[in-house]
Amino acid sequence: MSLLKKSAALFSAGALALGLVACGNDDGNGATEAAGAGDVIKMGYLPSWSDGLSMAYLLENQLNEMGYEVEHVALSDAAVVYQGLANGDIDLYPSAWPEETHIEYAERYEDDYESLGSYYENADLNLSVPEYVDIDSIPELRGQADRFGGRIVGIEPGAGLTRATQDDVIPGYDLEGYELTTSSTTAMLAELDNAIQNEEDIVVTLWTPFWANGTFPVKALEDPEGLFPEPESLHFLARAGFSEEYPELADYIGDIDIDDEEYSVLEDLVVNEYGEGNEAEAIQAWLELYPDLLPPLPQNTEE
Repeated sequence: MSLLKKSAALFSAGALALGLVACGNDDGNGATEAAGAGDVIKMGYLPSWSDGLSMAYLLENQLNEMGYEVEHVALSDAAVVYQGLANGDIDLYPSAWPEETHIEYAERYEDDYESLGSYYENADLNLSVPEYVDIDSIPELRGQADRFGGRIVGIEPGAGLTRATQDDVIPGYDLEGYELTTSSTTAMLAELDNAIQNEEDIVVTLWTPFWANGTFPVKALEDPEGLFPEPESLHFLARAGFSEEYPELADYIGDIDIDDEEYSVLEDLVVNEYGEGNEAEAIQAWLELYPDLLPPLPQNTEE
C-alpha cells in the first residue's frame, strides 16, 4: 500500500462540514461542567492541514469533558478562516500561524479576533526533496529546473507558504525556469507519493510540524539566506469576545503546550494509525500515552 493511501483519512474530509456533538459531565476524574456548558463551540479549520485537524479533535475531546458541544466547520482557505473569526461565524481556529505565515490575514483582521495563546514553538516552512535527491540547499536548485520538470509543487493558492515561496524564495534565489504549481495539500502529497514510488526527482513545499515529514522519506532544503519566515509559534485563535464569554475555557486552552515528539505522535495517530471516522479513538490513545500532559480541566465555580 502506498504511503498516501495509508494516510487517506486526511483527504476525504475535503470541504465537508462536520457536525459532531457530544455531551460531557463528570468523567470520574474530577472534571465537572464549566460555566456555559451545553453551548455549541464552532471550530473552523482546513482538514487537509493536519495541525488544525489534530488540534480540533483534541480540543473537542477536552471541551466535551467540560460539557460543551462542538461543531467542526471544514474550510478550504486560511483567509476564509480568519474572515470567519472576524464575522463571528466560527468561535475557534485551533491551529493558526499568525506571526509570520498568516501575517497578512492576521493584520487584516487583528481587531476582530484574539489569541488565547500559543501551544507549539518553532513551526517553520521549507522546500523539500526526497532523501535520494543529491541536493541539500535551495541555491543548489539553480540551473536544474529541467531535472524537476520546471516545477515546484505547492499547496493551496491562499496559503502563507505559497506566498512566501512565490514572492520571496523563487526570486530571492533566482530560481529561473521553475514555476510554483498550486492546487491543494492533498494533490501535492499525491504527487510526492507518486514520485517517491518511482524514485523520481521532485521538489515540494512543506512545513513543520506535519506528519508527512516522518511518513515520507524527505529532507528539508537549507535556506541559507533566510528567505522563508523565521520559525514561529502556533496559536489558538478565537473570535473577539470569546475569552470574556468563556473565561475558564479560554484560560484552559491557553495553557496547552506540546513539544515536537508529542505533536508528531498526535498527528500520526489521528491521520495514519486510526484515520477518518476514528479520530476520537486516536485522541484517546494519545491521552493514554501522555496522561499528565494537558492542564487540569477547570472546575465549575457556579453555586
